[in-house]
Amino acid sequence: MHTLFLAFLTALILSFLSIPSIVRISKVKHLFDEPDSRKCHKSRVPTLGGVAIFGAMIFSLTFWSDQELIRELQYILASLMILFYVGVKDDLLNIRAYKKLIVQIVASFIIVHYAGIRLYSFFGLFGIHDLDVFSSYAISIFTITSLTNAFNLIDGIDGLAGSIGILVSLIFGVWFSCVHSYQYAILSFTMMGALIGFIYYNWSPAKIFMGDTGSLIVGFVSAILAIKFIEINRHMDREADFKVISVPVVTISILVIPIFDTIRIFSVRILKGRSPFAPDRNHIHHLLLDRGMTHSQTVLTLLGVNIGLIVLSYFLQGRIVGEILLLVVAAIPCLLTLLLVKLKH
Repeated sequence: MHTLFLAFLTALILSFLSIPSIVRISKVKHLFDEPDSRKCHKSRVPTLGGVAIFGAMIFSLTFWSDQELIRELQYILASLMILFYVGVKDDLLNIRAYKKLIVQIVASFIIVHYAGIRLYSFFGLFGIHDLDVFSSYAISIFTITSLTNAFNLIDGIDGLAGSIGILVSLIFGVWFSCVHSYQYAILSFTMMGALIGFIYYNWSPAKIFMGDTGSLIVGFVSAILAIKFIEINRHMDREADFKVISVPVVTISILVIPIFDTIRIFSVRILKGRSPFAPDRNHIHHLLLDRGMTHSQTVLTLLGVNIGLIVLSYFLQGRIVGEILLLVVAAIPCLLTLLLVKLKH
């Protein structure tokens, strides 16, 4: 157990200490995220915080991980390297959305095919149980790619993506440690440590942004943790300690903010005849800001909703209320968004 703490602490310290240097280099080399009418910041802000997150995670993960499970780890690291390179390039030069999507699909395929981290069952959700190989591959790649993009999309205000990433990695990290899946507990806690070191500088008013480099990595790792969370539960006895019965819905509740904001924003854009990747100011965090909230208030509000849904979904699982009620509960952010849109107009 002390290894988990050391991995967390190592990532936190490395991230915290490296960001001031990255900020200085960004200012010298004029590497900024320029403000415009769509963005929420009014001044130029360095945007390479993801470099610190990535470096802290990789060092801590490789230093403290158990080499007996290197087979999966090597493919995770390879995929993260791919995303790191495309993220840095996008932060510096901007890359077309379809090119980033192709790279994300390639990274997801490595995880699904070579690491064997994929969804094998829907646990009866929507009447679907075991998946055939083709469906398993397709749904897993889609899930990983979608969650990667979801974190990229919610990274629109100070502290939001980092805070949600900390919550996600904390929940998964504690659970993995409780079921003695220490390899994934270390992955969770290294990401949490790196994000806590980063969030100190990213809290409003932000001194640095994580950029695509950071958001792609955080989303990708969150997707891996979510799939492992689901699949480990699949192999556990129903009476086992820490068994999550309604694991698909509980997983959705953990990732509810990025998942449902992405579904909503893509749906709105498509219905308006626009590309789903076309940027706008219609995210839930933008709507909360437009209602008069500050960046910090918006982040804390969404965190509170996220935590509340996690608690509800966990304690309601397996009860007579069933899966339908849990899914309705998980859809609350969408209902709140519709209300905010109505109030806005």
